[in-house]
Amino acid sequence: MLFSSLTFLFGFLPLLFLLYFIIPSRKIKNIVLLLFSLIFYAWGEPKYIVLMLITTLVSYVLGLLIDHFKNRTKIKRSLLVISIILIIGNLIFFKYTNFIIKNINLFVSNEISFIEVILPIGISFYTFQILSYIFDLYMNKIKVQKSFISLALYVSLFPQLIAGPIVRYSTIENELQNRKETFSGVKSGIKRFVIGLSKKVLIANQMGVIADSIFGNLGAEIGTSITWLGILAYTLQIYFDFSGYSDMAIGLGKIFGFTFLENFNYPYISKSITEFWRRWHISLSSWFRDYVYIPLGGNRVEKWKWIRNILIVWILTGIWHGASWNFALWGLYFAIILLIEKIFLSKILEKAPKFVQWMYSIFLIMFGWIIFRCESLELLGTTLQQAFIYKKSDWITFINGNSDILFGALFIIPAIIFSFPILPKLKEKFKNSVILYCCYNVIIVILFIMSVTFLTSATYNPFIYFRF
Repeated sequence: MLFSSLTFLFGFLPLLFLLYFIIPSRKIKNIVLLLFSLIFYAWGEPKYIVLMLITTLVSYVLGLLIDHFKNRTKIKRSLLVISIILIIGNLIFFKYTNFIIKNINLFVSNEISFIEVILPIGISFYTFQILSYIFDLYMNKIKVQKSFISLALYVSLFPQLIAGPIVRYSTIENELQNRKETFSGVKSGIKRFVIGLSKKVLIANQMGVIADSIFGNLGAEIGTSITWLGILAYTLQIYFDFSGYSDMAIGLGKIFGFTFLENFNYPYISKSITEFWRRWHISLSSWFRDYVYIPLGGNRVEKWKWIRNILIVWILTGIWHGASWNFALWGLYFAIILLIEKIFLSKILEKAPKFVQWMYSIFLIMFGWIIFRCESLELLGTTLQQAFIYKKSDWITFINGNSDILFGALFIIPAIIFSFPILPKLKEKFKNSVILYCCYNVIIVILFIMSVTFLTSATYNPFIYFRF
């Protein structure tokens, strides 16, 4: 089930609201929220709900054991290792087994058969959430959760279950039992949800039509300018798609009394790649920083070990996104840039005009999205060739064969504008104006009506990060 679906907006969500807010008991509220979260997940993949519940049960039992033996270091460490093997092993089996087999088959004569397995939706996200619980428990940063219902609710909480943000247990540990739902929270949560919905439906979907049309025709040698239009459209699509989902998740969390941390902070205004990764998918980059980079020694080690740590973290970040070499290459690409910036380039960039810094960053970001988008090396090579070896584009022929991009093109300028923090600055500047406050609320209503209208008439409505 998608947040941006009529079933969710006019069926699932209103029914949940009705049941949740008429129930006074916190315990029953949590049970209702858990049941609806399981229904939400089962709507798309009913058989894999068992996998998620078993994984949660395993982490629940191992968490109790880690807490029980917290004063016996060897046993506690052994339980941590077992937890990592079981939880990450589950992710590796479903996400990477066929990728591993495919690469082994390149070097053996008797090919190994692929296994019949479908990637469970959201497995990368809920796996990392479970691991954060286990790691923080091992490091005595949190208390063990003795209620299976509460732990299951944390893992399966539907706002962030499918595509994040990656919510750490420590963030909502207290809110699982002691949160307060308020009118102001519900009101601000609904507004945040509508903003995310409009980012997804009104902008990301339109950019997706353009990007898919162009990347699907790259073999036809469509020319340089059309290729760069496709790259620009995908750059905008992936931001508004993912940040829109995060906005909806954060908004829904507010409605039910949960505080999820921000996941995006206008990443396309960055003036370096280091800054970009402080602003993009914040929950993932901070997860790898705290649970991989720092435990490896971070930057407080010998230089070669520090370089090793950067490479490990970013190759893992790439592979986390999918079982394909382009994702590993994408991670390595950013690792190299970050190393170059940290070693010497950042000092040079600081002296350059801000516009030059921004141009440097946005070009490298867009180049990175080329690698990210092209899942085969052949397609990557074709894209790079068409992007950087100039060839005139036949716009008339292309548009005649892809007329649906004309409507999407109307949203390119708004997409670029809203990639910058213009509206938050205006909102802050005029926050004490009653008239502007009323106008803001009217705009929210209009955005919701427009989003529903688009959903009613359109069939194209994917979420990029669902497959991760």
